[in-house]
Formats: sequence, C-alpha cells, structure tokens
Amino acid sequence: MAHPHRIWHNLGLWLVAGACSAALAQTAPALRVEVVATKLQSPWGLAFLPDGRFMVTERPGTLRVVEASGAVSAPLTGVPTVAAGGQGGLLDVLLDSDFSNNRTLYLCYAEPGTGGNSTALARATLAPDRSGLQDVRVLFSQQPKVASSAHFGCRITEGRHAGGRPDGHLFVALGERFSRRDDAQRLNNHHGKIIRIGKDGSVPADNPFNTPAARRDGALPEIWSYGHRNPQGLVLAPDGTLWEHEHGPQGGDEINIIAPGRNYGWPVITYGENYGGSKVGAGISAQAGMEQPLHYWVPSIAPSGMAFITSERYGKAWVGNLVVGSLKFGYLARLELSAPYGGKVLRETKLLADLGERVRDVRQGPDGLLYLLTDSPNGRLLRVLPPGN
Repeated sequence: MAHPHRIWHNLGLWLVAGACSAALAQTAPALRVEVVATKLQSPWGLAFLPDGRFMVTERPGTLRVVEASGAVSAPLTGVPTVAAGGQGGLLDVLLDSDFSNNRTLYLCYAEPGTGGNSTALARATLAPDRSGLQDVRVLFSQQPKVASSAHFGCRITEGRHAGGRPDGHLFVALGERFSRRDDAQRLNNHHGKIIRIGKDGSVPADNPFNTPAARRDGALPEIWSYGHRNPQGLVLAPDGTLWEHEHGPQGGDEINIIAPGRNYGWPVITYGENYGGSKVGAGISAQAGMEQPLHYWVPSIAPSGMAFITSERYGKAWVGNLVVGSLKFGYLARLELSAPYGGKVLRETKLLADLGERVRDVRQGPDGLLYLLTDSPNGRLLRVLPPGN
C-alpha cells in the first residue's frame, strides 16, 4: 500500500482584535498535513465509516467512498437528483449513530422542484457492498421553493440526551436563500431557520413552535430557531449544547449557541454590511428580543465546517477547543474558550495559514485527529497531524 503524500505547513498565529492581549500570544510548533485523497470534485461533507473508510459528498451530485489508501470509488448509485449550480448540489452527509447496525445515513442537498429549489434532507441505507444507496426517502423539504442558487445552508447533526445517548432527532440548518432574507424573521416558512425533526420525518411534540397557539399564528412546527442567514457549521457539543455558525454579508460571520425558540436577528441585526458597503436595514447590531453571537468576524472569513476537539492528540490544552474552516482565506481557526463548551472566546489562532485552499469541512475522526475537505474542482481530503508524528 502506498503511503499518502505528506505536505508540511508552518503554524501561523493570528489574534482577533480585542479578543485577547499580546501577553496571551503563544508560539506553537508546526502541525503537519497529510494528503489522504485528491481529485475530489468540490467536496462538501465528510463522514467516517466504521471500517476506516471515508464517505465524501461532492457538490455536483456525487457520493463517494474513500479507501484508507486514498483510492476514491466510483460514484455511488441511488443518490437523489440535486439542483447543482451556484452554491447548490449535494451538500452534507451524516451517518446514523447506530450505523454499524442499521447502515443508515442522511444527506442534505439542493432539491429541484416546482418554483425552483430548496434544501432537503433524505434518509438512505448504504448497500452492503458500498456501491450505492437503498431505500432512499425524503424526510424534509424546505418550503417554499425559490428560483435561487444561493444560501442553502445544509448542515446536519444528531440530537442527544443529557447523558450522551441519541434522542432520535435531527437538527438541520437552513439558509434564507439570499433573495428571501426577510423570511428569516417570519415563522411561516423554513428560510433562515434551524429545524428539528425525528429520524422518520415526524415533528417532535416538544418543538418550541409545535403548540396550538403557534400553529394558529401560522408558525411551522419543525422550526427550532430562526433569524439565520447562511449556516455552514452545526455541531452538538459534548455537553449537549447546539452550536451553529453562519456567513454574514460583508463581515459579520457569527458563531451562535442555539436555544429553542430564539431569534438570532438576521437581517434586523448584524455586524456586517451589504456588499458594496451600505447598511443592512437600519444598520444596527443589537435589539431587544434578539440573540447576540458568541463570536463574530469582521472582516468575514467565510466559515465552513466546525468541530470540537475532544481528544488529546494535539495536547491537553486543545481539549474543548473549537475549530472552524475558512473558505475565504484558506486556513483553520482554533478558538480557545473560557469555559468548556461555552463562556467566551479567549483566543483565536490561525492554523495552516499557508494551506492556500478553501476549507469546506472539518471533522474530528475516530482516531482523534482532525480531517479537512478543501473545496475546489480538484479538492482534497487532508489529515492534520500533531507535531512529532
């Protein structure tokens, strides 16, 4: 078996203005990047199969399995038809927590239909020979459909009980489709929302807007939170809190801790501005009844992918840190928090600053190491190695 090609990168340090003092700056040794696979077509979502293989979505509409050796499979059969174009296509993938027994996975994608397209979530079973998908069923379709190729959002994560057991629910982050940004403040549509549904597509009875009063007012019962722009990161922290990040317009990318029924403000409040420099709405960044982000970026880094580090592969000081990919600047941001899975961001470090590729997804693997997908017509799957390995 050929050894994957290794590329070395220096670890750059970058401190966000106001995030911490120069005295807190630390010099860190170099991380290393190992190339696992190449020639991926605009890869978007990554999952880890229990046998050591990887599953990767490609935005043009293909799903592939990557061998540990780096060999990339032919496209799997049975993948739903996607609206590929602009930001649309086959997007996130999530393996069910009981995948080893039920071989179930979930796909998030741009679904074509009457009136345009929208974000959809489908459930499927991976064939025993890994050649295709079986029993494909659409669990959710964002409404209404819009003639747009932008802002699909489309990250998925699985809910858990406080003790860590899966609770049978899925969270899906949905964009506001750009041309329909005001919909993010209205509860009669799915634009700019995070939804919560059962693994069978049902609506949980304890969703915040699944009440007789809310339904009478036209609120859709799937909605968990609203006022989002274009979410590109969604993770459940080990303590059970739901974290999301989203693209702002020109500046104002946000990290939010999501609570049920809360309004995260877009487009009424934002730390960004319209493309070209004009104000978004009244040009305000706070308003009563709307949540403030835990952290935001000005200028925008175009965040995509997000993971908590729970292993000690990079040292004990990294445990509990949050890592986020940057599409715009092509690096990995490490955020150190004042409390485990909460508090505030004390320090932000720019890692792999000379990578020079759009980081679309970042995940912690079963081996405790970080894995990246880089987004280009010749995208790569990368393994991030700690110093000395």
